[in-house]
Amino acid sequence: MTKKLKIIVLAKQVPDTRNVGKDAMKADGTVNRAVLPAIFNPEDLNALEMALRVKDKNPNAEITVLTMGPGRAAEIIREGLYRGADRGFLLTDRKFAGSDTLATSYAISCAVKKLGEFDLIFGGRQAIDGDTAQVGPQAAEKLGIPQITYAEETLEVTNNSITVKRRLERGTETVKATFPVLITVTGSAADCRARNAKFVMKYKHARTISELADAAEDYIALKTKRPYLQIDELSVADVQADDTFLGLSGSPTKVKAIENVVFIAKDAKVLSNANEEIEELMKELIANHTIG
Repeated sequence: MTKKLKIIVLAKQVPDTRNVGKDAMKADGTVNRAVLPAIFNPEDLNALEMALRVKDKNPNAEITVLTMGPGRAAEIIREGLYRGADRGFLLTDRKFAGSDTLATSYAISCAVKKLGEFDLIFGGRQAIDGDTAQVGPQAAEKLGIPQITYAEETLEVTNNSITVKRRLERGTETVKATFPVLITVTGSAADCRARNAKFVMKYKHARTISELADAAEDYIALKTKRPYLQIDELSVADVQADDTFLGLSGSPTKVKAIENVVFIAKDAKVLSNANEEIEELMKELIANHTIG
């Protein structure tokens, strides 16, 4: 391959839903992200790894991490840089607050158009704070490009196409698509590689413009000498988005309530390796609908 592939990875900083408490929801029905630990969405890490593996085979490929969120979401971009991405953009504006999947995919599609030409977009199948698996496909529709969902592995990449193995409920499927294409990656794909020590040293001072505003003068001088340390921010105006399609006003989805379900073990049963005991347990589990 001689073509320089341009790859975009859609990543999201999400609240850790393993720590949902009574204050996890605001009165307006949105998630109170301030009280929950923020993490890199797990399947977006799978997507980043898939993009990095494409780059491993095509060293001149360029990977851009795009994330939408408040200022603290820049940490997701730094994590991408530490693992091998080349640059990042933070899509941030108060007008994005409260966006559902429809409004989010619209904002992302506007940002992608702002970034210019691209060949591949990778993103996680779904985010753990929503579990809808809608943003990727919706963004592809708004961009007017093909999409491949439930991707588990890339099999071949040429100058103008990619062949992907999809993980389905009862097996796998091989799909080929021409560029540009958006691919959502399932959690059964390869785990993301660890941080690279050299990249950590290179990008540990990477900051957004907003973060630079609070930086000391010596850091600003460092950034001037090393422009790759700047993480660019994109606002609503920058991506030329229509305000009416953003935020709560542009989001038809409304969350009415959330519930934290905790499974507690009440009984324990010790079995021997006798077939009769195992069969009896299976009948009991089926009868109380634990399985089946």
